[in-house]
Amino acid sequence: MDEMPRERRAGKCVRVLLAEDQGMMRGALALLLGMEPDIEVVAQVAAGDAIVDAALTARPDVALLDIELPGMSGLDAAALLRDEVPDCRVLILTTFGRPGYLRRAMEAGAAGFLVKDGPVEELAVAVRRVLTGETVIDPALAAAALGAGPSPLTARERDALNAAVDGATVADIAAKLHLSESTVRNYLSSAIGKTGTRNRMEAVRAARQQGWL
Repeated sequence: MDEMPRERRAGKCVRVLLAEDQGMMRGALALLLGMEPDIEVVAQVAAGDAIVDAALTARPDVALLDIELPGMSGLDAAALLRDEVPDCRVLILTTFGRPGYLRRAMEAGAAGFLVKDGPVEELAVAVRRVLTGETVIDPALAAAALGAGPSPLTARERDALNAAVDGATVADIAAKLHLSESTVRNYLSSAIGKTGTRNRMEAVRAARQQGWL
């Protein structure tokens, strides 16, 4: 690893919040990052809906967020952090390098996007870089995202598919989204058409594979 700049060694530690639902992964990341002389893990959470409260309490400089978290996705949490804790830079770290995820992360105000198969040294460097105002994106994912184009789904179509994830009925989805059943059917039908699938569950799977949900 490159030698750390003198001013970083002498200055205060970078305060990091970790959001990862797998306890072993979360513990390993915290341990490895904590071994860096200029990084301190000040908060660890296992659910997306705990991120903002933890950030308001711990006041991290950088929030390192997984995408697929219980309670709320890391992408939705990133958007909330942008509003609630604007001084905190967000770095998305995920197993799934899907182009749609990258685009949504940038829309949510994230400063970086990395996949989990990289060495911890690269992650530590990324934490430092986003803190200086840089944007750090996995190069292969950036190239894939440029070729994939934007998601064809509207926000309401995404809402309808997300609500259908667990096999909910049209009536259940309508109640959850405060919409009429006919409107929900229209959104689902449109989403099925745009994903080139045969039914709502296939549409959910296809949209997830593209990172649109």
